[in-house]
Amino acid sequence: MNWRKAILLAGACALNVPLFAQQAHSDLTYRIEASGNLSNGTYAPLWLTANRYGLSSQEPNSGYIRAGILYDKELKRHWHLKAGLDLAGAANQTSDFVIQQAFADISWKFLRLSIGSKERNGFPLDKNTRLSSGMMVEGPNARPVPQVRIDIPDYLVIPQTGNWLALKGHIAYGAFTDENWQESFASSGNTWGKRIFYHSKSLMFRIGNREKFPMEFELGLLMAAQFAGDQMRKNADGTSTVMVNMPDGWKSFVKAFIPMSGGSDTPWGDQVNVEGNHLGSWNFALTYYLNDWKFRAYLEHYFDDHSQMVWEYGRWKDGQLGIDITFPQNRWISAVVWEAMSTKQQTGPILYDDFAGTLGYQVSASDNYYNNYCYQAWQHWGQGMGNPLLPGPIYNKDGKITFKSNRVRSHHLGFEGDPSPEWNYRVLISFARHWGTYATPLDKQRKQFSSLYEITYLPAWANGWSATLGMGLDRGNYLENSTGGILTIRKTGRIF
Repeated sequence: MNWRKAILLAGACALNVPLFAQQAHSDLTYRIEASGNLSNGTYAPLWLTANRYGLSSQEPNSGYIRAGILYDKELKRHWHLKAGLDLAGAANQTSDFVIQQAFADISWKFLRLSIGSKERNGFPLDKNTRLSSGMMVEGPNARPVPQVRIDIPDYLVIPQTGNWLALKGHIAYGAFTDENWQESFASSGNTWGKRIFYHSKSLMFRIGNREKFPMEFELGLLMAAQFAGDQMRKNADGTSTVMVNMPDGWKSFVKAFIPMSGGSDTPWGDQVNVEGNHLGSWNFALTYYLNDWKFRAYLEHYFDDHSQMVWEYGRWKDGQLGIDITFPQNRWISAVVWEAMSTKQQTGPILYDDFAGTLGYQVSASDNYYNNYCYQAWQHWGQGMGNPLLPGPIYNKDGKITFKSNRVRSHHLGFEGDPSPEWNYRVLISFARHWGTYATPLDKQRKQFSSLYEITYLPAWANGWSATLGMGLDRGNYLENSTGGILTIRKTGRIF
């Protein structure tokens, strides 16, 4: 069965709620939104584009009109139904019409089945998505991937532990939807992918009982993969030729869940390693509560192969370290986030796989983060699925669907406040250094400064209305200089 048809069929089945779960409470809300940005650079300032769930553009001038509804129904016997539809018409973006969200969630107690395309903040490591630069594996930077997902979204206390141990996690399968964009974006001689499937899973533990001691520790693992699909090569006449045809049977779904080597119907690299493109992160967090203060430190260690995942070389040099402080209620500042990220080491520049076994040892390095020889890149509709301080393929002028610079070191600062019930402000400031890739280094180290200065007005006299005005300022020699503004007007309300 075609995977996309399977998702639609599962969605239809999900709406068939048991008859005994009769309605207890329902709510239907709407959102109407219009946004536009203008800038003077080659690209729009980074923070006018990044972490907007792909409903944005790297082009200097773009915009959209968006409308959505959300149906939220509480049911008896611990059942809960939520469904949403969110559509947008866009200008100067990757497509003129966007189905941004179309999903149905059915929950029973702590367990949830989520089907469709939905904006997800990032999982399982909670970050302040308004102030953080973003997640390293997947988060709010790219357009949502439609999927069938079973999860425990909130920490569930494990019985008989005295409330000291809790867990959460998920398993998901889905399909990327950008093959038409990939085909049109790829230039002659370059490769693109079609019918690519998606998989992710996570498990996170929390240790601590806040009622007895004001500190909590979290640790867990997130893994994701691209599998199945075809790799195509663009010809000079605009047609494409199949270069690699990956298997898409039930065994491929199993191998996505439990990474195993591919069979004879996969490329040689997948036969000696694992089938598909696998990546993930180890996640750690320590939270301390002091009266109305909250202090949180976190580490997300990214890995792109087995050696980094199992700490084979005895050190983790790549990842993101963050500090998140929530302040007591005041007029000036409510939260501040600082993050440092590095993807420069990648276990070193040398890559040698002793396929023949003549030397009896293997060196696994030059991991080439976010790029893959078969699936091109860990991206969706041109935007990187991970942290936007590594700009995705949408920025490439040569039609290559790759990350041109995945060796990056950066610092990021974000803070916000609520001077009054009607006003909110947000500031993001980032500085990144780029080295390119090990295989294709940049001609010199390049630097990029990116910032956003934003205010939001929620007038008490106009219930449900809000206006957000932002200014982006970029300076550097990677994405170059750009100054721009963005205005978003939104109306939300209840239908019943």
